Amino acid sequence: MTSPTLTSRVMAGALPASGMLVRKRKRFTENRTGWLFVTPFLVMFALFLVWPVIYGLYLSFTGQSLTGANGGLIGFANYAEAFQDADMWRSLGNTVLFTVLSTVPLVVVALVLALLVHLGLPGQWLWRLSFFLPYLLASTVVSLFWVWMYSPQLGFINDVLSRLGLPTSDWLNDQNTAMLSIVVTTVWWTVGFNFLLYLAALQNIPEQQFEAAALDGAGKWRQLFSITIPQLGPTTGLIIILQVLASLKVFDQVYQMTAGGPAGSTRSILEYVFETGFTGYRLGYSSAISYVFFAIIIIISVLQFRFISRRHA
Repeated sequence: MTSPTLTSRVMAGALPASGMLVRKRKRFTENRTGWLFVTPFLVMFALFLVWPVIYGLYLSFTGQSLTGANGGLIGFANYAEAFQDADMWRSLGNTVLFTVLSTVPLVVVALVLALLVHLGLPGQWLWRLSFFLPYLLASTVVSLFWVWMYSPQLGFINDVLSRLGLPTSDWLNDQNTAMLSIVVTTVWWTVGFNFLLYLAALQNIPEQQFEAAALDGAGKWRQLFSITIPQLGPTTGLIIILQVLASLKVFDQVYQMTAGGPAGSTRSILEYVFETGFTGYRLGYSSAISYVFFAIIIIISVLQFRFISRRHA
């Protein structure tokens, strides 16, 4: 609807009607050009994200099988079965355990490494490269490397322990050590990303704060706990959120190193979804498990965000 002021100006001849038409055509052309640039992304987004999400939700209400048999719509039967499935809850528990065991060292170790580099150790380029380089490796390479490291007969770890006179172990085939072994592998592999985030945040802390604290008699440890760590609060919150979400979706290294064994002690929830859908051929049921897990991730993410936001405020 045209405003009274604009209408009176047109009627008075202050703004010719032809000028308004030119502006409208120009605006339409600009909008059309923008939509043409965005359209390829929207098409790919709809095909590879929106449609799979909608179709997967539909499958969760069916008895669809990978063999081609269509059980038709069965309502919430898959969800009811999922909540009574002991294997699903055990896999979810393994996933939560892995998340707890991996998140803490991935935050603490990354912070320590970033502080060491930020202090100005000689050969900084070498330290930065060595800390970040494992993150660039493919999961298959990392898994094969650490499977050899953990090998009970030829592995480097057992060789060192035997030379020191310490007891050795079959790390990946012992229920007491398998999960911890995967956690160590994951920390070695992914800590470089968090290290870079902390290093960038450390470089953005104003030096004047440390100079003022030094003039007031604050030592290095006091500066660390009173200036550095509080200033890194937002970065720590971001890293915790990203790390928890990444750990909850663990699959590659577990599947490649232990295949969920021994006796299901390391099987993650995503591996259970994979086995149910592509080994048990129950696509409908595996889709239901996926959406149960998706709902859990959403709840955890919202709680994390609210907790960190309140603490930061």
